[in-house]
Formats: sequence, structure tokens, C-alpha cells
Amino acid sequence: MKKEKVIIVDVNLNNKYTESQLESRIFELKELVRASNSEFVASVVQNLKEINSKYYIGSGKAQELAEMVQNLEIDTVIFNNELTGSQMKNLEDVINKKIVDRTGLILDIFATRARTNESKLQIKLAQLEYRLPRLVGFRNYLSREGAGIGTRGPGEQKLEIDRRSVQMEINSIKNKLKNIENKRIVEKRKRLNSSIPIVSLIGYSNAGKSTLLNTISEKYAENVKKVYSDDLLFATLDTSARKIKLLNGKDIIITDTVGFISDLPTKLVESFKSTLEEVRDSNLVLIVVDASNYDYEIQIKATEDILADMDLSGKNILYVFNKMDKNPDFRFYKKVDNEIYISAMDENDIERLIKKIENLLFGDYSIYEVFVSYSDYDKIKKLVPFSLKKDEKFEADGIKTYLLLDDNMKIKYRKFIKNEV
Repeated sequence: MKKEKVIIVDVNLNNKYTESQLESRIFELKELVRASNSEFVASVVQNLKEINSKYYIGSGKAQELAEMVQNLEIDTVIFNNELTGSQMKNLEDVINKKIVDRTGLILDIFATRARTNESKLQIKLAQLEYRLPRLVGFRNYLSREGAGIGTRGPGEQKLEIDRRSVQMEINSIKNKLKNIENKRIVEKRKRLNSSIPIVSLIGYSNAGKSTLLNTISEKYAENVKKVYSDDLLFATLDTSARKIKLLNGKDIIITDTVGFISDLPTKLVESFKSTLEEVRDSNLVLIVVDASNYDYEIQIKATEDILADMDLSGKNILYVFNKMDKNPDFRFYKKVDNEIYISAMDENDIERLIKKIENLLFGDYSIYEVFVSYSDYDKIKKLVPFSLKKDEKFEADGIKTYLLLDDNMKIKYRKFIKNEV
């Protein structure tokens, strides 16, 4: 299938961005274009003192862009800014090609990546709410044959362009998502009652979260399906969870979440907040950072901003600086409470990470040999998640096992303790 040829346009309003910042913005948009399976051809940047209400860019620049599009046989013009419906329509009237803004591009990528029913509904809701005030700008190119970027719904569904129909579908999707959320709450209660610690992987898109989950799972989990990973922004959208057995024999659950980018569209943040609620229940949050990326500070800030927005800044956090094989001398210049430098492809680094997770989750715990009679089992069954089951023995008059206990638990259950290991 022929790839769409794309020109990208950015506006630097009142010199808000330095030259290097503009280069970073253009690079990220080029990566988004690549993730949409389109072909980047050229970029245009205009410095403005104020936004042109009709075209966003200056009218002269719009004419210049029209000539450039014709000469280079461009299919789509993508703006690194958010446009109104009338601006999209006015630009398309001048340029006579499809106009897409950054939010529309990201939504389109999300639509092609969604796999679960929930993520498909979340994306479709975000698309419809984004399009509702822009229908005037969509009617022309949504009717084009093979319209491509900006026209795709989850599963290549046709998206409504009638205002009343759009609003009705928005209401219907919200009801479906509410039902899914209610089911998640029930499942979450069951998981929390199990007392198995939860570790959440979060971070910038393409920081290596899914690769990290895969490499951990390969060594510390049994019979698990790999999470899809690729060198693309938003390669995965759906939350994945894996039960992992640590070196001390303790089980934990590690979850992978959707990646972030700078200025992630508000509608998308809202759509995925229910999924990100998994982070709220975590005992430990791993912020995964691409140490090889020049803009790693911007990426950390984007992640921290999302956590702050959800009032999660106070969580127990470990900064995992990944891809150190590409930048071995990297060190984060800011002081943080917990950090580790690894490559997700290095087995020794993964073991160091697992030990670090153990220490942060169970640093105050010690291993004890205990013996519990069958008649007393009900008194300690809440401690089952702390049992190292691989050493459990069922004897004639009771159960011999090994438990991870902190000082308070040691006092409470001292009658069952035989000795410290």
C-alpha cells in the first residue's frame, strides 16, 4: 500500500521555542508520522507574533505552502499545533489537500494500535469528542476515497460526521465504558485483597517499557505471552500485567501502561485516566526513561506532570534509566531518592533491577521458618501472599513454610516462628 507523503508545519509564537527546542518538536512529529506508517517529505516553520484566526499561519505562508504541496506531490499537511474546524477548512480550501493537526495524528495512531474492547472505546470516544467542534473541517476529506491519516477509527470503522449522531454515539460509548469501569473496580478489589504487591511501569512513549516487561517476564515468570514492542511511538496502548516471582521467592504483579508524550492531548489523558488508575494502587512506580534520548528531561517532565495531574506525585518511585547500552556514560544530574541505570537487553542489569525492586518493596522484611497447625491456619491465612511456597511442606500435624515478615508481623505471629533464616 502506497504511503501518504507528508509535510509538517510548526509555528513558533513570539519566539517561545529556541532553535534546539524547535528541532526536537519537529523530530518528535516526524516520529509520529513514521508511527502512522506515512512518509515524511519536508517541514516548514513560521515565526509569528500572533495566530492568524483564519489559517493559523499567515495567509502568505498558506499560499506558499499550497505551491510547495503541489510541487512535491504531497498528500497530507500535518500541523504541530491544534487547529479549529474552520482553520482546517480554510487551509484545505487554499491548499486543496488534507489538513491534520497534531492531536488528530495522535488519535489516528491510537486508533490503529488499540487491541482491547476498552481501549477501542476509549480511543473512539476521544476521537468523537475531538471531532465534534470540528465537523466543518472534516466533511471534505472524510469523503475522500482512501482518506488515510485522521479518518481512521478503531478497527478501521467509519466515523460519523453528523453532529446529532456523533453526540448520541458519545453518550453510548460513555455508558459502555462505565460498565467496564465497574467490572474493573470489582477485579481490582480482588487483586488488592490478595496482598500481592503491584509495580507499575510508566514513562514516555518508546522508552522501552514493553521490552523491559518482556525481558523480566522471560526470566521471572512462567508461560507468559510477550507484550508487543517496537521502535515506534505508541507501539502499545493496552495495559498488560504479569505475575513475577522475585529472587526471594515473593510474587509481585508488574503492569505496563500507555506511554506519554509532551502535550499529550487532554482528551486522551481523560480517556486513559481509568487505565492509569492502576498506578494509584501500586506499591512501587517505575518511571522508565530513555537515557539515550537527548530530550530525556522533557520526557521525565511529561511523565511527572501526568502523575501530578492525577495527584500521584507522592508515590514510591524508582527512576529506571534504560538503554544505557546506547549511552553508557549517562548519569542524571538531579538528585532523586531512587534510581538505577540499565539496559533492558542485558540479563545482569535485569537481575540488578529485580534486586532493587525487592529491596524497595521488602527491605524491612526478613525470612522466617514457621510451623502452623492445621487448626491455627485461619489465624495466619492473610499471610499466604508472604509465603515462599517453593519451600512449603505439609506434615501430619501442620504446615511448615517460610514467610517474609516485618518487625510488627514478627511480634504478632511470634508463636508460629521457629527461627530466622
